Amino acid sequence: MNSSKLLAQSLKHGFIDKDIAGSQLDPKLIVNQPEKQDFLLNTLQEEVESCRSFFFSVAFITQDGLNSIKTQLADLAQRGISGRLLTSTYLGFNDPFVFESLLRIPNLDVRISSKNGFHSKGYLFERSDYYTFIIGSSNLTMSALKLNYEWNIRLSSLDYGEVILQAKNHLEDEWSQSKPLDSEWIQKYAETYQQPKTVVQPDMIEDEPVLGEYIVPNKMQKMALKNLQELRETGAKKGLVISATGTGKTYLAAFDVAQFAPRRFLFIVHREQILKKAKESFKKILGGNDSDYGILSGNSKETEAKYLFATIQTISKDNYLEQFPQDYFDYVLVDEVHKAGAGSYQKVINYLDPKFLLGMTATPERTDGFNIFELFDYNIAYEIRLQEALEEDLLCPFNYFGVTDYEKNGQIIETTSDLAELVEEERVRYLIEKINYYGCYQNDAKGLVFCSRKDEAKKLADLFSSKGIRSVYLSGEDDIDEREKQIERLEDGIISYIFTVDIFNEGVDIPKINQIILLRNTQSSIIFIQQLGRGLRKDPSKKFVTVIDFIGNYRNNYMIPMALSGDVSGNKNNMRKDTFDTSYISGLSAVNFEAVAKEKIYSAIDSAKLDSVSALKKAFFQLKMRLNRVPYLLDFKESNVLDPQLVATKESSYYGFLVKIHENEGTISEADNQLMKFFSKELLSGMRKQELVVIRALVGEINQLSTADLQSLFIKNGLTATDEVVNSVINVLTIDFYAGGQAKSYHGAAFIQIENGQVISSAQLKTALNNEYFKFLLMDALKTAEKNSEKYDIQNKYTLYQKYKRRDVLRLGCWKQQMVDQNIGGYTYKDGKFAIFMTIEKGEDFKGAQIAYEDTILDQNKVLYYTKAPRHIDSPEVKILRRPENWVIYLFAKKSDDEGKDFYFLGQVTPEINTIKEVVKETKDGDRKSVVELIFSLKDQLPSTFFKYLTTH
Repeated sequence: MNSSKLLAQSLKHGFIDKDIAGSQLDPKLIVNQPEKQDFLLNTLQEEVESCRSFFFSVAFITQDGLNSIKTQLADLAQRGISGRLLTSTYLGFNDPFVFESLLRIPNLDVRISSKNGFHSKGYLFERSDYYTFIIGSSNLTMSALKLNYEWNIRLSSLDYGEVILQAKNHLEDEWSQSKPLDSEWIQKYAETYQQPKTVVQPDMIEDEPVLGEYIVPNKMQKMALKNLQELRETGAKKGLVISATGTGKTYLAAFDVAQFAPRRFLFIVHREQILKKAKESFKKILGGNDSDYGILSGNSKETEAKYLFATIQTISKDNYLEQFPQDYFDYVLVDEVHKAGAGSYQKVINYLDPKFLLGMTATPERTDGFNIFELFDYNIAYEIRLQEALEEDLLCPFNYFGVTDYEKNGQIIETTSDLAELVEEERVRYLIEKINYYGCYQNDAKGLVFCSRKDEAKKLADLFSSKGIRSVYLSGEDDIDEREKQIERLEDGIISYIFTVDIFNEGVDIPKINQIILLRNTQSSIIFIQQLGRGLRKDPSKKFVTVIDFIGNYRNNYMIPMALSGDVSGNKNNMRKDTFDTSYISGLSAVNFEAVAKEKIYSAIDSAKLDSVSALKKAFFQLKMRLNRVPYLLDFKESNVLDPQLVATKESSYYGFLVKIHENEGTISEADNQLMKFFSKELLSGMRKQELVVIRALVGEINQLSTADLQSLFIKNGLTATDEVVNSVINVLTIDFYAGGQAKSYHGAAFIQIENGQVISSAQLKTALNNEYFKFLLMDALKTAEKNSEKYDIQNKYTLYQKYKRRDVLRLGCWKQQMVDQNIGGYTYKDGKFAIFMTIEKGEDFKGAQIAYEDTILDQNKVLYYTKAPRHIDSPEVKILRRPENWVIYLFAKKSDDEGKDFYFLGQVTPEINTIKEVVKETKDGDRKSVVELIFSLKDQLPSTFFKYLTTH
């Protein structure tokens, strides 16, 4: 359908009758809804990405607002697309730094209006044969794009529409009367610029909210204090606080010491710099005389103080530790306690016997095998990770940019690249160009640069310095004094960058850091968050942190969406979603990937072996360490450590996996395990809840169920209870549904049998339930499946945009028997149901394809589709598609075979009858065969981010 028809349809839908089908050109009211992760920012980014040119007229611009569309602008520049922006100096809101940032965008032409009271907020986008424009209350600021309560309307028009002509003519008039932005203009503006008092100043953000002259706990601290007090009331002598860097752990500890009121208190940390700052923070909370506070370190021996702050290096020495009786301190706090596996920490902790021991860390998960959780009796008093901390506004917002690393002769930097490639002159110029483009707060960099190896870091620091960008290199070979000296120079603005490898991952506090640059493979989500966290402490010197991640050809790129989203389950579907839709980031933070960088991540996700035995064992033992017991499927689900389906299907069942790693706590027979195997592979996903309800009933007190009983049971649980569904559930649980190799694989795995017209437990299930370990495993799997079922629409056969295998589609669609995948191919149909399976990117070796099918998602509402070959206009399925009144047609699609055997459900479709035609196509061996071409209309418009993911090559 051409744009004229689409627009006419949308105008009817938007302004005349909402029940008329709309299109992607529908008018849309846009209101920021953070609770739904729905923002104007999403729409603005989508419009920028897909336009042919653009024209913005916005009064107020901030650097973070501009940052939110920089990757999209960079991608447009790669395609030779540019745009214009008209702004002003109205009220002095726009500072000189944002004008500098605007000037750095090569495909953006900027002019300054001199019109009095310039206060417009309009965004105009040119398409191939129509325009889209957004007009409302939102300026180009992150607050307006994500958080503020703003009203904006998106409208579309053909280029000869009256309203769009008025808008274009008006913008051209204003443009002709405005002044071009250049360096000379910015310099003059900066000389006289004064920040207006009406502009909100950066928050005074130490770690604590201040009320008058008193420091009061923030929301996180109040909850943690309550939990710590309740923990001690149970008789516990130890507690662990897990909290993201910069969320106020030190003040939290001081508040807890105040509520505990110890006679003597000991604070242990590994660096003297942290010690001095901690002492100052505690004094603000606890008050008292200076003599109450003392430091025990290499340079100070104030051991008589009531509140003693000690470095581990000093207090672990016998001549100091043994000065104190074991019960001398009532309260001992170990900061950065993930280091407690070291001998010095163990020596001190084992010696002292306080009434309460508190450990604080941002990263309790260790790679050295030491169990921090065990050290604190598994008492986690409070835990707040990155996403929650952002939601609570405890951290400085960050603008993350996933940028493609340097490319030469079609090759991008990878793990095996040699030093010469990493420090090549062209790469250095490329890095500097990108760093300048994405910038930082007020364009005054105070940055940490994490490199892949020492020789690279040292050479790059030298090369940056030679180009006038003052930089130094630090490694583990530099002592504490040298590190602190360079940190001070960085914060004072004497140098701009510190290049390093891993020494600043943790345990260093540099509040003024406003830029993090990542020039290395992501080794783990833990290290990624540690390095990101170096810049997230709030400070009056910055409003946001810029994170520039140069993404090369690294196998571990899949860890990037895991780390940013906090979803470490290993579910590839989630990883893909968290790459193409980054609206999960809370508050004023934003995540953006350049288009090529996204493709690098998708490629890494597709090739990652996330279900290898070694990977699953690692996740298993990490969770076991935390729980102090063998974890089961529900534990994996609730902790989000691992997708339970990965571990449940690796060795036929979770029991099989436990046996393989020698962690099973009981034994079940091979026949019993057949039941677990079937449940794990077919029902654990929770796609249809009816089977789960039946099994729970039979495992309980119910001995038999009639068809009517089944219907009542389903209705009681809010589930569909038609005869078709009841019969399908029976077919599945008797294994009668399965055919071919699947039926052989599940032999003996029936959960039910039919006796005298009644559903009863199968003989095998009755026998298995006599084994308590089997019953425990089954109930664990059942509870996990019930949790999984929460993401599915129980009122419909399929849930939009969830993934299904072909046999899942037939099972949920109530087919009487499974068909082998090869026999289904691209589609199958029966009893009024027509299921289509489409692979969008087929590749040269598309399995079984004799013809180069050109199935295409045309837009968010339309799909071009071809039948199997040979087919003619009078073939049986084509007759159905030409007269589909009594049929429901479902469309499932996957991007490519690299994504596995699962297909996304795109919804119901309707054939556009006038598009159905027979065409002839050439086969691989040179023959010609007839197929039928047609266009489907989707009942539900594809979300734009999902549409782009599916259609981006």
